[in-house]
Amino acid sequence: MVTVGKDGRPKVARVSVGVVDGVVLSSGTAERVRTRRLRRDPRCTLFVFDGSGHWLGLEALVSLVEGDVSRELNLRLARAIQKRPVGPLTWLAGRQLNDAEFLAEMDRDRRLVYRFDVERSYGELGE
Repeated sequence: MVTVGKDGRPKVARVSVGVVDGVVLSSGTAERVRTRRLRRDPRCTLFVFDGSGHWLGLEALVSLVEGDVSRELNLRLARAIQKRPVGPLTWLAGRQLNDAEFLAEMDRDRRLVYRFDVERSYGELGE
């Protein structure tokens, strides 16, 4: 994820992204530097790489989804990323969490969701 710093320079951070209901999402915390940057300037570019040489660039405006709605959305996002529609989810240090434990962790971390409204895409998608 590339965001814009106060000085106008691009700033890059590695993030995981997933698609929920046709929308590209990622998870973050309220205290993260990239969150502060996105509050100031919601423009970003994502570089998505599949590991086999295919890539996609996504230019987007980011909306921050916060509060109670972000809890359930973080759960759905984690399930999409981990390809686990049911059962425990893997979290930091490989811990396995049930839904209640996962939601409590989202509350502790003050997690929010980055919603990417893609304005332009380009790249090598592969087949």
